[in-house]
Amino acid sequence: MDFAHTVGQALHGAIAHGVTRLEAQLLLLHALGRTSQERAWLLAHDDETLSITAQQGWQDVLARRRAGEPVAYITGWAAFYGLELQVDARVLCPRADTETLVDWALALLPPAAHVIDLGTGSGAIALALKHQRLDVHMHARDISAEALAVARANARRLGLEIEFSEGTWLEGLSEPFDAIVSNPPYIADADPHLAALRHEPLNALTSGTDGLNDLRAIVAQAPACLKHGGWLLLEHGYDQAAAVRQLLQANGFIDVQSRQDLAGIERCSGGRWAVSKT
Repeated sequence: MDFAHTVGQALHGAIAHGVTRLEAQLLLLHALGRTSQERAWLLAHDDETLSITAQQGWQDVLARRRAGEPVAYITGWAAFYGLELQVDARVLCPRADTETLVDWALALLPPAAHVIDLGTGSGAIALALKHQRLDVHMHARDISAEALAVARANARRLGLEIEFSEGTWLEGLSEPFDAIVSNPPYIADADPHLAALRHEPLNALTSGTDGLNDLRAIVAQAPACLKHGGWLLLEHGYDQAAAVRQLLQANGFIDVQSRQDLAGIERCSGGRWAVSKT
């Protein structure tokens, strides 16, 4: 792509080559050393000439994006539920679809609830819940020490108190929780969509031949760690809602249901644990 000489030319050229307008704006702000909150600056300086250094930086970030690298990895930041989270290749990029899970959890949590986020990654779900409900005792867990380092750094920067632990799902835990939430790996090992996700950590994406291995493990372990009436809420793939509801029902959960994301796709499923079904 030819060098763009002005802010407007840079944005127009990126969009013409398939980059979305929002992504182009975020990338250009990053190349110019500005924050993602300064999009209005781009509109007000449409005719401003880019320095040679800025032009080179713009070409570099644009090349990375066109090679498939997520915008969040290039800029080092991702927006999630009103928070700005630092992210890098140690964790998955938080996605807007996952906000459906946060909305559902917030609607169910009792006062001073004890909640655990399994496979926390960047800490997105745990931090969003804690930010919205400071009374919640929030525990966040991940098998990856590198992911936990990212999540801890985000918690410190945001000033949110989260208890972190390293481990595989609920193994070794005995605390009874009011809610367990998780966005675990749920893509089948041979799924062709993985090619588009090659920049993100594979172990946070795939889960067996049908993508359900980790969901099965969480559903099986959850009853031992839930209070009577506690909820297990899970994000899953676009075509897995029926299978996850069946897993929940087979393991004794009641009030099993699913929630749609903004695209109308059943993105999350969950159920309530109760000793008695009466």
